[in-house]
Amino acid sequence: PVAFSLETRYRPILESLVPPDPMSQFHLRRGSPEEEFPDLCRNSTWMGRILTPAMYRRQFDRCTHSGVIFDDVIRLGLEEPGEPGDWSGPVSVGCVAGDAQSYILFCDFFDRVIEAHHEHKITSQTPESDFNYDNLKGGDDLDRSYAVRCEVSVVRGVEDFCFPTHCSRGERRQLLTLARRALQRLDEEELPGRLLLLEELNQEEQRELNLNPPSSSQLRTGVARDWPDARAVWVSKDGSLVVWVNMEDHLRLVSARDDANIAEAFKCICINLQKLEEFYRELRHPFIWKQQLGWVSSSPADVGTGLRIRVHLKLRHLPKHKRLQDVLKRLRICMDRTG
Repeated sequence: PVAFSLETRYRPILESLVPPDPMSQFHLRRGSPEEEFPDLCRNSTWMGRILTPAMYRRQFDRCTHSGVIFDDVIRLGLEEPGEPGDWSGPVSVGCVAGDAQSYILFCDFFDRVIEAHHEHKITSQTPESDFNYDNLKGGDDLDRSYAVRCEVSVVRGVEDFCFPTHCSRGERRQLLTLARRALQRLDEEELPGRLLLLEELNQEEQRELNLNPPSSSQLRTGVARDWPDARAVWVSKDGSLVVWVNMEDHLRLVSARDDANIAEAFKCICINLQKLEEFYRELRHPFIWKQQLGWVSSSPADVGTGLRIRVHLKLRHLPKHKRLQDVLKRLRICMDRTG
């Protein structure tokens, strides 16, 4: 097989994690890697573009301590292969990690997906993560004639727990208990709020939170198993911060503003994220950090900072522009049509 530099570096770790025949622990009835290799001819995800029979063969007999095998990793891309031949829009990663160990055990696959999606080469150097809001330039002076609303969000995974696609009910309930304790500290210090369990919300309250039922994709990939058991949302009293617990990630912090002031939304996220990070560390379950990747969660699309920024704009004529896709690609942004 072809030797890859990153896999060579991880080799001692890989060998210590992989039993001689891990599949024998599960008694799965599987064929050879050649017989099990998926049909990717019409798959337009990064997984479909990157995965080869040789790479699949190398991952085939690997299994994390919590039972994640490579077919679990690529199931999302097989369930949602994208539109065949459509390369104009943003490309989905087509894979998920079942636990943090997946990023090490299946590193030669995940590293290539991350590099392709983020257009950033993974090196031995530790990525820089700057959540000092004073260093943000601009973002508070968008033209309100066009900028309607903004939303800044960040996701975090919690150490020692599987990600939502693979975690058990017990793990999910433990994560809710940790979140309750950490958010209580946040409430006591500076930002009053309340924790709402999804199973106790009526339809009107769900509509106010823009909460939709689980999608077919979430049901197929296991993210919505036992819905809505141990799912919750914490809402600050002033409405500046919302924290989703056990949804598609362990934690997702969201700050939305109707004045489109990205700087203030980012400041809210930075301040409260750093506090929660400290609280979770005191609870002996810090957020998951990998030296060469940064912050990691279930999706490779969120690896690095876990940060996303959305701005709602009124641009009536731009969607008709014949060079729209070139403009979006040059600016490295994605566009969702809202009407």
